[in-house]
Amino acid sequence: MSLLGYILFFTLLGSVISLIGGILLLISKKFAVKVSHFLTSFAAGTLLGTAFFDLLPEALEIGGEEANIFLWALIGVLLFFLLERFVHHHDQGLHPQDRKSVIPLIVVGDTVHNFIDGVAMAATFLISIPLGIVTSLAVAVHEIPQEIGDFGLMVSKGLTRKKVLMINFLSASAALIGAVLTYFVRDRIDGLLPMALSLTAGFFIYIAAANLIPEIHHNENRKIAFWETVLLVLGVVAVWGVISVLEGKV
Repeated sequence: MSLLGYILFFTLLGSVISLIGGILLLISKKFAVKVSHFLTSFAAGTLLGTAFFDLLPEALEIGGEEANIFLWALIGVLLFFLLERFVHHHDQGLHPQDRKSVIPLIVVGDTVHNFIDGVAMAATFLISIPLGIVTSLAVAVHEIPQEIGDFGLMVSKGLTRKKVLMINFLSASAALIGAVLTYFVRDRIDGLLPMALSLTAGFFIYIAAANLIPEIHHNENRKIAFWETVLLVLGVVAVWGVISVLEGKV
């Protein structure tokens, strides 16, 4: 399979997997919410593992110390914070009767998020296919619980199931656009790849630390909390294992 083929396949695969969460919600809300707790924990682990075991070491290896990878990782954290701050600020500023208008903001935020995911996945494939596969799987896993939340919000605002599916499908297509654009401008961004990997690591760290882990802490059921902790650690270990296998270290 060609490099473009890998990028297209795993970007599409990630988009399809991410929509599974929303589809589960439409089929059975109770089951989707229950599964979401555990997926959130596993997703947090995979994002942290991918950032620290894969993206940052790769960025440091190809860029060296002069690439300032930790600075760009920090910038990635701040950029994602500002993006979410923008969406939540406009959400909180709406009057109750206008709350339905938050949907366009959520869609825009998700679309930008998906576009960034596509750029990140393609950029990692430009470094190596194993790196791209690991990043794509991490993106797909963390999108599942997020889509459950997005689908639930849109349904609660009165949108039909068909319209919710269509909106999220179109939003998810932004990942493919980002991936394809990155592939075709690869010669121009070759020197920027360490920065792109570091930014992606920053995005992953922010999503895990600011969105997913706080969600885990909200659960006061000790039995579920125990398994959530196990799944978070398992997510980290799983990424380490996949990287080791793909790179031939085990």
